[in-house]
Amino acid sequence: MANHALAAVESALRDRKLDRTLTTALAPLDRVDPSALVPMDVAPLDACLRGGLPRGHLSELAGPRLSGRMTLLLRMMSAATARGEIVALVDTLDCFDVASAAAAGVDLSRLLWIRGQDTAGRAGPFRPAASVGPAGPIDRALDRALKALNLVLQAGGFGVVAIDLADVPLTAIRQIPFNTWMRVQRVIEGSDTACVLLASEPLARSAGGLTVTLAGRATWDGASDRSRRLSGIDVRTRVVSPRKRIDGEAAVGALTADATDRDLPIARQSR
Repeated sequence: MANHALAAVESALRDRKLDRTLTTALAPLDRVDPSALVPMDVAPLDACLRGGLPRGHLSELAGPRLSGRMTLLLRMMSAATARGEIVALVDTLDCFDVASAAAAGVDLSRLLWIRGQDTAGRAGPFRPAASVGPAGPIDRALDRALKALNLVLQAGGFGVVAIDLADVPLTAIRQIPFNTWMRVQRVIEGSDTACVLLASEPLARSAGGLTVTLAGRATWDGASDRSRRLSGIDVRTRVVSPRKRIDGEAAVGALTADATDRDLPIARQSR
């Protein structure tokens, strides 16, 4: 009985051309064209992703602060601009550091930076209650960022489009209607654009998109408290996808510029 009901629902979705929301409609992995993927340019993670994030889909990088989420995004954008692609970042709360992007190798002439509004209550646990709500500055900044994301995706021509929601309070994030992400997927479906959400916890992905969760641990040099300095971050990633089409873990290390000539992630181990 359950199988008949499921078949009826799938048939109704196909009649309305909504079958792309079904994980059963996803193409087999062995038929994926490498050009349909955006590599992260981190070997163990790309191996886990089986080539990279899928174009034409909504994926997400989720993790707390110091988990390496922005480092991985910059690495992916750096590789994309090196291939001659144009990338875009919707910077919801004006947190983007241009100097870090340049140091990561991002070609700034190929980066569209949509700068959001810096709000007084965006950082730390002591955020004032007035900053969140229908009339709060954070909600206004979030609304503008989502509208900007939609406009950029409709314009087309971008290899990677990312929106940074990592520092937006979860109370505001949870007020976003879920059909917002369905509309995003409809815009990019069949395109060469990979849309990426940057968030503090898993938020949304399309049926063919991927969720990459991250956890970071800082590493330090120096014998005493006064001489200690940050030498890098060990980043552990886990990839989750619909029906476990891709599932696994990878570990990478991000070293500071003082520790190595390369301040981008280097592979340490993967499994």
